Amino acid sequence: MDVYEAVTSRRAVRGFTDRPVPREALKRVLSTATRAPSASNLQPWHAYALTGRPLTDLKKRAGERVATGDAWDEPEYEMYPPALKSPYRERRSAFGEQRYGALGIPREDLEARQRAASANWDCFGAPAALFCYIDRDMGPAQWSDVGMYLQTVMLLLRAEGLHSCAQMAWAKYHRTVAEILSPPEGLVLFCGMSIGFEDGTADRTPTGRAPLDETLTFIDG
Repeated sequence: MDVYEAVTSRRAVRGFTDRPVPREALKRVLSTATRAPSASNLQPWHAYALTGRPLTDLKKRAGERVATGDAWDEPEYEMYPPALKSPYRERRSAFGEQRYGALGIPREDLEARQRAASANWDCFGAPAALFCYIDRDMGPAQWSDVGMYLQTVMLLLRAEGLHSCAQMAWAKYHRTVAEILSPPEGLVLFCGMSIGFEDGTADRTPTGRAPLDETLTFIDG
């Protein structure tokens, strides 16, 4: 697959079939993704690939927490600034309108929005998932490295005909994830990632992007 096609076809898919993800494809992707850039080659990510019974168990435990209204775990990092300024505030709001509007959920129906959001912890039906950690002693530059690693993974998945959805939502249940994965002390769960074959019947409404002149400035000589 051409790299431009991989980039433009990559999106956050929120509906997967139960078709198993070939283990060899997953190994190719994750082996190749180690080529992702990182400052001074620190490679500060620590990832876990989860399929089969362990993933089913995790989904079950997370689903039980959702069903009982169990409070989220204490946050280990700040997902968004507490006072999100313009234009980021408007972009986030527009995303919510696009996401829930496509599902026919009005802004005021908070219960329906919560039900839709709870699909995160079933990995949207995906049969494979990746959980990415970073050492809590790392700084902002290393968190950036982790982002480049995850983007590399997502683009390589497209080359295998697979889709994905990166989910910071899993950090809200990081203790439950740790029950399954038993990560070493000192690691922070940044996000999960659902991986699988797209369910063609699920919503495919594309998320808009800001005009290029809002995020790029050309300085010509």
